[in-house]
Amino acid sequence: MLEQSLRRNIIIALDTGSGKTHIAVLRIKTEVERQPTKVSWFVAPTVALCEQQRSVIQTAIPVSVGIISGSKEPDQWKNASLWQTALRNNRIMVTTPQVLLDALRHSYVSLGRDVSLLIFDEAHHAVDNHPYNRIMKEFYFALPFQISAASTRYQRPSILGLTASPIYGGNVEKAFKQHQAELSKFVHRPVFRHILYESPSEHDPPFSTNLASLNFVISSIDIQNDPYVHFLRSQLSRAIKGTAEYHRFDQKLSKVIQKEDSFTHKGLRDFARTADAICADLGSWAADWYVWEVIQHAKRAANPYNNMISSWKSSEKAYLLKIINTVTVSPVSFYPEDIADECSDKVRALIEVLLSEKFDAESWNESYLGLVFVQRRDTVLALAELLRHHPFTKEAFEFGCLLGTSDSSYRHSFLDITRFMLKESHEDTLNDFKIGLKTVLISTAVAEEGIDIQACGSVIRWDPPPNMASWAQSRGRARRKRSTYTMMFERGGVEKQTVEKWQDLERQMIALYNDPSRDLVIDEADCEMDDEEDGGLEFRVPSTGALLTLHSAVAHLSHFCAVIPSSAHADSRPLYDIDPPEFIEGWHLFDNRSRQALPYAGPWGSKVTLPRSLPLPQREWVTERIYSNRISAHRHAAFAAYKALYDAELLNDSLLPITSVVEPHLEEEVKEMLKDVEQRHGFAKVSLQMDPWTLEDASPTCWYTYELSIAGLPPLVLFNNSRQISLPGNEGPILYRSGQPPTETRVQYIATIGLDDARVGQARQYTKMLFWSLSGSRMNWEKDDFPYLVLPKDIDTHWEARRAWLSLLHTTKAASRADEYFANAQDFGEAFSYPEDLSIVRNGFQFAKGYRFLAWRYDPLTEEEELEFRKYYARFEDLEIDYPLMTVRALPPRSNFLIPISDKDKDKPPPEVKKLYLLPRLSAITVLSHAETEYAFLLPSILRSLACSITVFSLRDVLFSSTPLSDIPLPLLFTAMTAPVSGERSNYQRLETLGDTVLKYVTGIQILAEYPLWHEGYLSKKKDHAVSNVRLAKEDIKKGLYRWIIRDQMLGRRWKPNYITPEVGKVDKEKELAAPVVGTNVIKKKKKQQELSTKVLADVVESLIGAAYLHGGLDLGNECAKFFDMGLKWQSLPTRIEALLSRVEPIEEYPAQLDTVERILGYTFQRKLLLIEALTHASYEQDQNNTPSYERMEFLGDSVLDMVVTDFLYHAAGKNYSPGHMHLRKSAVVNAHILAYVCLSSSISTDATMPGLGDDGAITLVPETHQINLWQCLLHSSPRVLEDQRNTASRYRHRKAEIKGSLESGTLFPWADLIRLQAPKFFSDMIESLIGAVFLDSGGDINTARSVIATLGILPMLERIVRDDVDVLHPVSRLSMWSSKHDKELEYRIQKEKGKVSCAIVVDEKEECRCTETYHGRASQEEVKFMAAELAIKMFRLRDVDVNYTLLKKKRGPTRKKGVGKSK
Repeated sequence: MLEQSLRRNIIIALDTGSGKTHIAVLRIKTEVERQPTKVSWFVAPTVALCEQQRSVIQTAIPVSVGIISGSKEPDQWKNASLWQTALRNNRIMVTTPQVLLDALRHSYVSLGRDVSLLIFDEAHHAVDNHPYNRIMKEFYFALPFQISAASTRYQRPSILGLTASPIYGGNVEKAFKQHQAELSKFVHRPVFRHILYESPSEHDPPFSTNLASLNFVISSIDIQNDPYVHFLRSQLSRAIKGTAEYHRFDQKLSKVIQKEDSFTHKGLRDFARTADAICADLGSWAADWYVWEVIQHAKRAANPYNNMISSWKSSEKAYLLKIINTVTVSPVSFYPEDIADECSDKVRALIEVLLSEKFDAESWNESYLGLVFVQRRDTVLALAELLRHHPFTKEAFEFGCLLGTSDSSYRHSFLDITRFMLKESHEDTLNDFKIGLKTVLISTAVAEEGIDIQACGSVIRWDPPPNMASWAQSRGRARRKRSTYTMMFERGGVEKQTVEKWQDLERQMIALYNDPSRDLVIDEADCEMDDEEDGGLEFRVPSTGALLTLHSAVAHLSHFCAVIPSSAHADSRPLYDIDPPEFIEGWHLFDNRSRQALPYAGPWGSKVTLPRSLPLPQREWVTERIYSNRISAHRHAAFAAYKALYDAELLNDSLLPITSVVEPHLEEEVKEMLKDVEQRHGFAKVSLQMDPWTLEDASPTCWYTYELSIAGLPPLVLFNNSRQISLPGNEGPILYRSGQPPTETRVQYIATIGLDDARVGQARQYTKMLFWSLSGSRMNWEKDDFPYLVLPKDIDTHWEARRAWLSLLHTTKAASRADEYFANAQDFGEAFSYPEDLSIVRNGFQFAKGYRFLAWRYDPLTEEEELEFRKYYARFEDLEIDYPLMTVRALPPRSNFLIPISDKDKDKPPPEVKKLYLLPRLSAITVLSHAETEYAFLLPSILRSLACSITVFSLRDVLFSSTPLSDIPLPLLFTAMTAPVSGERSNYQRLETLGDTVLKYVTGIQILAEYPLWHEGYLSKKKDHAVSNVRLAKEDIKKGLYRWIIRDQMLGRRWKPNYITPEVGKVDKEKELAAPVVGTNVIKKKKKQQELSTKVLADVVESLIGAAYLHGGLDLGNECAKFFDMGLKWQSLPTRIEALLSRVEPIEEYPAQLDTVERILGYTFQRKLLLIEALTHASYEQDQNNTPSYERMEFLGDSVLDMVVTDFLYHAAGKNYSPGHMHLRKSAVVNAHILAYVCLSSSISTDATMPGLGDDGAITLVPETHQINLWQCLLHSSPRVLEDQRNTASRYRHRKAEIKGSLESGTLFPWADLIRLQAPKFFSDMIESLIGAVFLDSGGDINTARSVIATLGILPMLERIVRDDVDVLHPVSRLSMWSSKHDKELEYRIQKEKGKVSCAIVVDEKEECRCTETYHGRASQEEVKFMAAELAIKMFRLRDVDVNYTLLKKKRGPTRKKGVGKSK
């Protein structure tokens, strides 16, 4: 067989378990070995089969095997590079057929280019429109014939089919493949048996009491009372006659009344039919049990507080519960005699077979394993339950059930509750069967093919197989030696003759494919479309080859609509209307509805309508009435709609929802760019951060000189040779020294001098002396090429004379260069009469510890002082004390004088000065005057400030020259470019928070105007990717902005001066971090190293946008965003607003509630259509203007609201909020819960005065007012929305006083109370969409939007939070921070039981508290979690101690690796 498959395309037809997969593995192995580039593709019809076959292939072949099924969400693989990566990394692919078909249709995979071998498992499925067949028809036959199997040319792949039932429409001539004789040695064909049973007597049929009661109730219910009929009548009454909506509701109402196929009525009829079939098939006991069990499960499912089946609507639940409560049912008896007496003859026959087969197996000393195939899933449950309790079988066997997963239509039906009657999972049952804990499986067709079930000794067909394939597949399960295949036939039935016909067909087939002389030639004309009407129309994208056909159009259109983000209770599916309609208009109103018209046989037309959330000028596509069947008409309508979506650029060239908004490759691209920058930095001496004191591409040509004035000190002349320093107002940095007022400095330009000017040499020596005196231990004596120099304007001759004395002394004594500026204190004192104007003293030479000199001490030390003195000099024994001593104190710890002294440090009393006494002969004096010592201390801070100023000068002059950004003030630029790691007084964090909001705001407007046909989902994705960190980081690197980021630290006491040329033998700290260590394969990194990261790169871009906004408003913020491009088309904001407004059509008539909304907002719309759009829910069907739903306005309003709130928090007077605190407060007022509260609390009173009886009994006008709420003005057509509005409003009435009180005067933000409103999202969406509409209608005036936000109460709420410092920390966040800080393991354990939901707070495996509420769905679960968190906070007194947000985030001690904040 392997040899045959290597020569040509074949289908291998072998019984189950006879080795088809092994042949396929060998075929794949050969293909992998001879084909170097293309993949082998194995296709199996189910996910379970794919996983099973992949495991087998992977075990046998040493190459990577990829698997793709629905669980991998291939629909989300919307980039060809993802598919090519999968093909490149795997030599073998295993998928379900639909995955491959979709990939071929979207041209992500090319059958001719990428695949060399295609294997179809269970190949008998390749008929009609199965994906197997479509792959062959749409893609295989269009390829050129195969030249060579090993060729890499574009050609047909080899085909191998595997099946146990090679039947092609019952035509034996089309079933093929040689059956080799030696298989009989390994494949054990079962013994075929049959057993006859008597059918129930027509005169005395089995009687089920519970079924009779059920039938009686069903016969009495009226379809007119069904809630679905009520809903349709209500919707029809509100719809405008002649509209598509009216027509659609009219047809639905007529159809449901005629067919009585509402959820409840159809479900109950199905229930009764199933129970009746069980009664006839199994007997009355099984029927009684089934009816009882289903009704008990239905009562639980229909409970309004139970959400076990979420698709059941509450009105349907109430109606169903009302009906089934009237059904009188009784539990069954489990007495053996009752069960045996009430069984059918068919059950008796089955039991006989089971016991007989078990006896035979045990007589051969084998364990018995049996498999019973049953057609209906409900019969499986009833039969298993009966056999588990039947006196003849309950001790003899262990029974398990296997049920296939139901399709989507079944999952929404009444009988879906039977899924909950299965006590064990599919996997557990199979595993128990494999290890012998289960001995008999009762199964639907799920076990017929593919599933890995071990060989059985006995297979029994309870129901006859529906077709020959099913017969052959199930028979293959009986493949043990001496196995049996038993079929049960009703005496006198026709099923036996059908099976005999199948056996005869099989014999003919075996004879044919065992005939070595035959060579079947396939006529490809037979493979053409049998339906010519649906065969010819197709659209292929030239650039990719992606294909749209009539067969794929409906599925493609459904997928496109499914990925559209939709509002709650809005149907996003495409709606199809058949032409002509099935019923004449108003049929449901006719008195004589029983009169049937002759059935219409065609031709047909179709209309497809796309969801309202798509802002398309056309949402309906109509086909002519020319098609022979309904399906064909719908396909042509879907084809036209999908082609129109492509023409509107809502699809990409792979015919999928556009993916240009998604850039998954960007992350890797940024990493590669960073790597390149770091390599150039390490090996080409390109600095990651610019050096402001050196010229990168040129040598210095001159020195710039300045007068440096430091308050209280003589002026200095400052030199630098990189670029001229020009400070605004010549104002230098302010210096902050302990115990002194702030010290002002000035830097005023003097002139330019030559490189060889005599003063340069003097300044170099003077500068070296100052730096060496404090930082000499970190300097190289031979280096003095500093890029900055200082020289006093007036030389201090007094100290110059002292230094001349020291120089002569050092020359005489040949002193060390390290001590060039240090004199022995005793020698110095004796030479200059112990002067008092000393500054720095060291307790030895070679850069020993320095002290501040206070005075000479001539008086002897006290006993206590001498004890301390000798302790200090303990290293010298019997030390002789010579007077005078030097009184000194420690130098102040402060070394970075740019950072202001904190207010709390100012208020502290000065620390007690501890005096020390040094022995002059063991000490050294720094020969600097007091002023020079101050220079030495202060110059590092001054130079640091100047370096930062030069950096931002350079940024402005180099990168921002000739752009509006060059006008941004230098202090703002400095803050925007300073990273937190630098330790500077200000950094970019607050600006980054502001800039992030500005960026999202301007980007949102740009995208909204650029893509008028995009729905909110596309817009959000495009914006998210445009402003993502990786995108911003990429733009940062492209512009080279990273070079100006100030991230090096002012090292303080470890400071050392810069040099023009690098030190020989040493590596600059920053370069050392990036350069590889020679002789190793890794880059060694130091702790606290400064790295370029994606976040830092992105943060700086956002902080610059924030700085631009602060200086020039939103227009300059937009210009700054435009500078960084981000892959968008940029225009000015007024231009974009004008473009958006130009598409708004004027309207004459509009809904009456628009006036009410305008009064609530305090704003009158010039363009009423914008307000209609802001109020239109996606379910609304009454609109005649083709207005899209509110999602685009919500998208805009969200950005506007964020902008207003963030701007307020940034400028909050006296607060200077950190980003974390801004985020906390913003989150409190823009979350869905608080915006829903704003919507619920917004209303106006209207005059509703009516005539009535006055006090005197006469008719008069009685004053009355009505309250109209904002939420009532939502335009929708959904009963679910209406129900949600009523329920939420009811909850609001109960909680509004409490919430209002907390917001107006409470100290805590009312998170838990807001959550308890359980408001659906459309409440908050309304507020955001209205804000967006106001902003747009006002011409983009954010002040107008701010006014409306204030009118709605959002801004006053925020002002109060800021003014009174309301605690807004989320309870769950507070508890999580506390647990993390104190190294506690926190867990939320949620339980649902008896209509209640509870949440327990468990800390370190101990339950601390629990809260319980009535269960109303997922919202209740969230509510009870909040309640539990609030309770725990009170118990742990977390608000009484340490509620500071910043402190809460700090952890203490090592953190255990435990799950914190888990939910179950």
